[in-house]
Amino acid sequence: MFLWGTATASYQIEGAVREDGRGPSIWDTFSHEPGRVRDGHTGDVACDHYHRWAEDVALMAGAGLNAYRFSIAWPRVLPSGYGAVNPAGLDFYDRLVDALHERGITPVPTLFHWDLPQALEDEGGWLSRDTAGRFADYAAVVAERLSDRVDMWITLNEPFVHMVFGYGLGMHAPGRTLFLDALPVAHHQLLGHGLAVQALRAAGARQVLVTNNCTPVWPASGSEEDRAAADAYDTLHNRLFNDPVLLGAYPDLSAYGIDGLDVVRPGDLETIAQPLDGLGVNYYNPTRIAGPGADGLPFRDAGITGYPTTAFGWPVVPEGLRELLEGLAARYGEALPPVYVTENGCSYEGIDDQERIAYLDGHIAAAERVEGVDLRGYFVWSLLDNFEWAEGYHQRFGLVHVDFETQRRTPKASYHWLRERIAARS
Repeated sequence: MFLWGTATASYQIEGAVREDGRGPSIWDTFSHEPGRVRDGHTGDVACDHYHRWAEDVALMAGAGLNAYRFSIAWPRVLPSGYGAVNPAGLDFYDRLVDALHERGITPVPTLFHWDLPQALEDEGGWLSRDTAGRFADYAAVVAERLSDRVDMWITLNEPFVHMVFGYGLGMHAPGRTLFLDALPVAHHQLLGHGLAVQALRAAGARQVLVTNNCTPVWPASGSEEDRAAADAYDTLHNRLFNDPVLLGAYPDLSAYGIDGLDVVRPGDLETIAQPLDGLGVNYYNPTRIAGPGADGLPFRDAGITGYPTTAFGWPVVPEGLRELLEGLAARYGEALPPVYVTENGCSYEGIDDQERIAYLDGHIAAAERVEGVDLRGYFVWSLLDNFEWAEGYHQRFGLVHVDFETQRRTPKASYHWLRERIAARS
């Protein structure tokens, strides 16, 4: 069965950050620090999904979706990141999973979508190897409760983005500015992934994936310098997170003056390269690269022109999705498992969102033309307008409009279009 789904993340929609025993996450801390998030917005209430989940499940069913990718809030289940389990937190996801099944919707939970318990960040966060082990313990707790009704699990969401924006550039929580010294975060997230795969399998999980944010990388010109810069960026953005999982080895990092990662221990790569049942791929746009960059980096973003842009300023390049997926097949061959597009979407204003319809239509059509890839699902980002990280509530990615004052939900034109598109394809 091909999965037609939508995707959300816990901190972006749930709200209820101080209810029923939930502990603070790094995003609770970060968003309350002045100047971190546009206009001082926070996820304290967000879409109030914690109280309105039944209405949101009904909206998914109304759109004809047969899958829902959501994330579980680690601090809602383990307020300190480890130790005492919060039963009320597990109860919430228990109710959600049951409601999805009642509507014929496949639950696809993601275990980590950036809301690390603050208590773990205080102990080093993903810079600490211990966090990988804590993550596996958390995975075991959740799987013990839900694996009888959840067939498909995703361990991490976009570890590249979390490493770069959260630990490298300070644009996301936890707000550290370590630049290349953030690279241990890559390894510890991947190690946590591998250990979590083992924990999920032990609890009876039948399908396990990881979701990586991937981008086709275009050299700004045919010069040797720009081609080398593009290769360096591809290594950092794509291969650093795909190669260890699929090939059991890190790519060559010599472009960054690094001879491997000194945090890697014997056996780590074998743990990271646990067999997977699928690869989740999030796609938004290609990246055009020239070289060299500032701060000693071997690349710089040269920007993409000549294409329409979203309200976020991102170029709209549907064929980039096809290029990306076929490129993964070319690179990894038989090592590439079935692929799911676990996020694809755009920010536009308005309820009569014809631009979003055109965006989705173009990307779905591009996905349907992909050759050499076992593509098994497509998830639209996102179900609801929500808290868009450092942009607060200023970027609207939802199929459903949310009035953040009243929490009223209004399906957009794209919601109705997608329902018809799914019905026609089925």
